[in-house]
Amino acid sequence: MAVEESTRRVTKRRVRTRANLLDAAFERFAAKGFGRVSIEEICEAAGYSRGAFYSNFDSLDELFFALYRQRADLIAEQVAGALTLDGPGLDVPAAVDRLTEVLLLDRDWLLVKTDFLVHAAREPAVARTLLEYRARLRQAISDRLAQARGQTPLPAVLGDVDGAAHALVAAYDGVTTQLLLDGDVERARAWLGQLITALLTDGSDTTE
Repeated sequence: MAVEESTRRVTKRRVRTRANLLDAAFERFAAKGFGRVSIEEICEAAGYSRGAFYSNFDSLDELFFALYRQRADLIAEQVAGALTLDGPGLDVPAAVDRLTEVLLLDRDWLLVKTDFLVHAAREPAVARTLLEYRARLRQAISDRLAQARGQTPLPAVLGDVDGAAHALVAAYDGVTTQLLLDGDVERARAWLGQLITALLTDGSDTTE
């Protein structure tokens, strides 16, 4: 029992250490840029040694992917919840309202993600991993759209649910790029709503 209790304490401490390192890294990345933050700086901000960092992550790239997975999982959950069927089919206006209300539009995260995207574009191995993570997000959206497709046909121009998922992610990317420049979250939510409505319908049912 004593060994089991000790193991539980170590596990909890490790989880807490990892979470604190992720929080510190996110704050420093957002403030200075991904490429301008060192492991030492993250450790100092979190109050840990380099040993604590390397017991949790092999590199800054691996740490970033842990951050990305957190956000990607959150976005996938938000999309899945928003695209819940309303009765026999998908009520597109209601689903769009739910989605634009909850979807992650955090400017600090967008800054960090954009910095890392530029880094990945110059590092083929990193780019491949990032593409895999983005593919998982699109698959989560595609799976949810597939559940709704039988009751709510998608516009033919999208091809299939995979095409719709690509289009939705592209709309999100475009709107968030504009958000980085003008900082207008409410306008970003309105534009995103208009784009998603147009994508999921024949374009005749748009928001104001």
